[in-house]
Amino acid sequence: MTQPDRIRRHNTRIDASVTSISWIPSEAIAGLSTKLPFEMGVAHYDQPPPDVIESLEALRAADRFRFANQLKGWIEVEDGRIVAQGQSGAGMIGATTLRIGAKEATFQAVALSDLHPAAKVSDTEVTFFQTCGGRTGVPAPRRVRRPPFVQISAPLAWTTLSLTIRADGTVSHEMTGASPFPRHWVYDSKGALLAKSGLIDFNTWYRSAFGKHSPWGDKDSAALTTEVESALERQLSAELMRASAKPKIRKVKKGGIITEQGQPGDELFLVLDGVVRIEVDGKRIAEYGPGSMHGERAILEGGVRTSSIKAATDCTLAVAGAAEIDRDALIELSSGHRREEQA
Repeated sequence: MTQPDRIRRHNTRIDASVTSISWIPSEAIAGLSTKLPFEMGVAHYDQPPPDVIESLEALRAADRFRFANQLKGWIEVEDGRIVAQGQSGAGMIGATTLRIGAKEATFQAVALSDLHPAAKVSDTEVTFFQTCGGRTGVPAPRRVRRPPFVQISAPLAWTTLSLTIRADGTVSHEMTGASPFPRHWVYDSKGALLAKSGLIDFNTWYRSAFGKHSPWGDKDSAALTTEVESALERQLSAELMRASAKPKIRKVKKGGIITEQGQPGDELFLVLDGVVRIEVDGKRIAEYGPGSMHGERAILEGGVRTSSIKAATDCTLAVAGAAEIDRDALIELSSGHRREEQA
């Protein structure tokens, strides 16, 4: 008598992660009194984080971010169904260093407890959640409505991440919430830059990111995220902002017109903060966030704008002339910006 065939069940484990890094870019601070320490060199802005994370701990040791949030998850799949799952990961908070002359003092930021809302689980996918953050290292005075009308405390900064892992092996990531300040960059399982927060609102953060106005109270802040600009744009923006002749900074309110199709123009625009909308013949073509560059085609093709650029949110722009950017680089940049031909 032959034995029946035994069904072999193959268990597969799938691991994934998502990481956010939060940092303070130049031009991120609003208000003379709060900006003064940065301009005097007492406090410091941060260098942009790397395009790829090699070691999160090494970045913290080098004081390359204010805090980080790393969410890790895994599922075990058997015959196409998820039979087990779990998550790990945690927040990683840095310090604030103040320098006066040859002396410096470092103030350790205070991490709050990581939040882990219950995962959403089905037979075919699991979504994990994690909120991490804390108080900045240096307390700041803020006005309150009750005596003594001034309170000395540090605002809270945080990100809330979600990570979805599916039985078919696909993975998706999202920053579902974040403090309005500072800038937040999001990285995928391989450590590659995936998305950015599109808008910094320092004033709102400075005034209200306390107590109940946070995930540790009863409120998170929705995160506006944008796609990552090209490697060439990152290179050109770094060169532009580090040049000896600093570009002009222009602020444009939401709905404002930055360039108008058919009009003359010879300026190049780097988005430092906010989201811009590209329109051709009145039709919306695309939206771009911090790090993106625009306006090069008019410089290269006769000085007439081939599209309109409008501020989809309040925007901060660095404005440069044609002579400040290498022409060959502008030609390469333009090859990826022929939006009206793609419309």
